[in-house]
Amino acid sequence: MSEEENNRKARKPANPRKQKADITKTEIENPTPKIENMEVHHHPDVEKKGFKEYILEGLMIFLAVTMGFFAESLREHINEHQRAKEFAASMYIDLKEDTTDLRKYIKRLNFAVANVDTLMQLLSTNEPQHIPSGKLYWYGLFGGGPNTFAPHDATLLEMKSSGSLRYFSKTSVNRMVAKYDQLLQTFKANDEHQQGVYTEVRKARSQLFYFKYNDAANIVFQNINKKYRRAAIDSFIKTNPPVLSYNKVLFNQYVEMIRSRFLKNQLISADTLNNNATRLISVLKKEYDLGNE
Repeated sequence: MSEEENNRKARKPANPRKQKADITKTEIENPTPKIENMEVHHHPDVEKKGFKEYILEGLMIFLAVTMGFFAESLREHINEHQRAKEFAASMYIDLKEDTTDLRKYIKRLNFAVANVDTLMQLLSTNEPQHIPSGKLYWYGLFGGGPNTFAPHDATLLEMKSSGSLRYFSKTSVNRMVAKYDQLLQTFKANDEHQQGVYTEVRKARSQLFYFKYNDAANIVFQNINKKYRRAAIDSFIKTNPPVLSYNKVLFNQYVEMIRSRFLKNQLISADTLNNNATRLISVLKKEYDLGNE
């Protein structure tokens, strides 16, 4: 073989598959990882704080929390005051309507009591048949007259049911509202009791007087409610309409039923309720600046 052929064999590349197998075997036998250049991160130096700085930071956090608490409390206080004023304004209107109705109620009841007293005086000194029938009809009319007062208590009931009375934070206001509510509940309870007695009184009256003449007397009364005229009363009395009975027992029964209505007690109760409502109106108006309501 010539020298040139030997050189060509020497330059001939080795088998690629064999080379790859040799490399893989080498890596398995010597599993040394390749080391690449890696960036090294150093932790920054943390500046140590002094004791005073920690105290200051703690104080700042405390102040922030405290201010937030006071801000929230102030917001709640403002909201509650606003709600209190809204309830006060509504109750103020209710009470104004109550006092208007109570004054009318007291006026009617005063008139009824005076006429019932006259009937009792007449019957205590005279036999029924010796009393002009016109007087028996007129003065006997008011023993069976209805005496009703319907309070405007929607706001009070709402505040009680929802626990909103606490919005009236001032003790004096809260006590006055509670006092008025107590008087109102007592008045309503007495009024409910009166309903049964009122029915019995009307039954007793029906045994003595004709309905049509009672109705005529009631028309006179309704008219004098608008404008008092004694002449109209005297004119009716002089007609002396007939009665169903002069039976003394029936008249006595009727008067006793009237007495059981305790009209004078109702009058005192209504007057007390009206006075308390008037005072409460004044307090709410002053406390919650309701001058324009």
